[in-house]
Amino acid sequence: METAAGQGDRVEAASLPGRLAVSILALGAVAAPLVFRSLDDNRLTSWRWVFAEVDPMRLYALVAAGIVLSHLLARSPLPGKRPAALLMLAAYATAALFWSQPEVIVDASRIFSQAKQLELRGLGGFLAEWGRGIPAWTDLPLVPLLFGLVFDLLGEARIHAQALTTMLFAGTAALTFRLGKDLWDEEVGFLGGALLLAIPYLLTQVPGMLADVPTMFFLTLAVHTVVRAFQRGGSGRILFASLAVVLALLSKYSTWLLLSVVPVIGLVHLRGGAPRPLRTGAAIALLSGSVVAGLLLSRRDVFSGQVALLAGYQAPGLGRWGESFTSTFLFQVHPFLTAAAAISIWIAIRRRDPRYAIVLWPVLLLVALQVRRIRYLVPAFPMLALMAAYGLQWFRAREIRRLVAACAVASSLVIARYGYLPFLESNSLVNLKEAGEYLDTIDEERVEVFTPLPPDAEVNPAVSVPLLDLFTQKTLTHRPERIPPAARERAATSPLRSTWEVGIPGTYAPDGGAGATAVVVVSDDVQAPLPAHVEERLRGLRLARVFATDEGVFRFRTMVRVYREDPGRP
Repeated sequence: METAAGQGDRVEAASLPGRLAVSILALGAVAAPLVFRSLDDNRLTSWRWVFAEVDPMRLYALVAAGIVLSHLLARSPLPGKRPAALLMLAAYATAALFWSQPEVIVDASRIFSQAKQLELRGLGGFLAEWGRGIPAWTDLPLVPLLFGLVFDLLGEARIHAQALTTMLFAGTAALTFRLGKDLWDEEVGFLGGALLLAIPYLLTQVPGMLADVPTMFFLTLAVHTVVRAFQRGGSGRILFASLAVVLALLSKYSTWLLLSVVPVIGLVHLRGGAPRPLRTGAAIALLSGSVVAGLLLSRRDVFSGQVALLAGYQAPGLGRWGESFTSTFLFQVHPFLTAAAAISIWIAIRRRDPRYAIVLWPVLLLVALQVRRIRYLVPAFPMLALMAAYGLQWFRAREIRRLVAACAVASSLVIARYGYLPFLESNSLVNLKEAGEYLDTIDEERVEVFTPLPPDAEVNPAVSVPLLDLFTQKTLTHRPERIPPAARERAATSPLRSTWEVGIPGTYAPDGGAGATAVVVVSDDVQAPLPAHVEERLRGLRLARVFATDEGVFRFRTMVRVYREDPGRP
């Protein structure tokens, strides 16, 4: 069967030399970034930090083993009769390997706080108070609502949130396959879904309680359903596509920009002879636009404030908080994927393939607008993966195409599992995870948390209270520290400004409940003296446990001390 790129795009290479060349390049795609890791300016998983103490020979040996396995996979009968199910299973199992990492991005505190409010207030209370009694910063309501429903149905436990995000990631892989199949053929779709696993950074984001991975799922769902509505028509498909667009719009503000791909889809199918494309496009725009407009009007004060904050603070701030495209596309994304995506542009131009514009548009838009923050690129990663899968058609030999993809995936899994994961598990935020697990083993049912404010703090340490709550079933109370005006002034242009302005919900306010109470102190230094009011509270208590893991990289540190009543006290 003729591939998407056509039979004449590349002369077939000899099988053995081709396989050897791919193997050598696969090793080089790990060795070169390792040598030049000083160029990686990623703010979370820079290779400068991740591989500072990793034995390179062990890493090369693991990658070499992955390459050998890739040769076997390239010759296997995969994907079989159910490629979408296989991709979902592989993506879920792979992402589950990273569940042990802590919450390493403090935005999770804000999402968890909103989700907890749904659990406490119910769905009606959440919808009534979101953005008002429930502070939302620049978050949209869908993702916290989903987490809150999961907590309400299954219980407030981090593993339940992780199961949700991992399922959405697995669903994204399946949707990527279906989108690629609908636009071109099954092979492009399958390789596109598989290449999502060739983005090491993305694998570390799946276990986090953040909006990025759910947004990626809903954006891919919207693109897929809109394409199907144009291709096949029908009122049911139009309704489903409209709903998917609404869900994507309510996931994250970045999708408002990325959903400009919908008119592109319409133009492509208008030229391609789709059934009644103008009616389909008008119906989707009218249905989804009406729903979103109604929601915006019902909370116009909230949404207008958020948009103003995005325009006046977040957009200008991207220039200060950015990461280079070199970091994103040569370190955090496997170089094979990036190279194949670049080649795909030439192939699409040569073939004059208008369908390619659908996957190119979101990626091109973010690059053209110089969005140099990898977290904002996450929703477009499925389109980048499909670009790469399309570019792999440059190789006529099917085995070579599959080998390149398999080597990229295998190498990325080694990088993420044996580089990124150990580094993130050494992040000081793991102390909150371990402290929460320890608190669940003690008799006291109530825990009073203190978060002393260090001088020149960049992050409000109170943000650690919801993160600790995420890992324990105990009842937490907390009295916020007074925030000096200087701290708020410093935070005005900080990427962590929300930690100062949103604060934490009144859920943790002391209520005078009876019962034995443990005390937790979260600070950036276990040796630093404590404020007088904390010392007074600790009088008569003994230091039970200290959690002081520190990766030595990030300035925001969460060292945890747990105090309990002295059993020998009269």
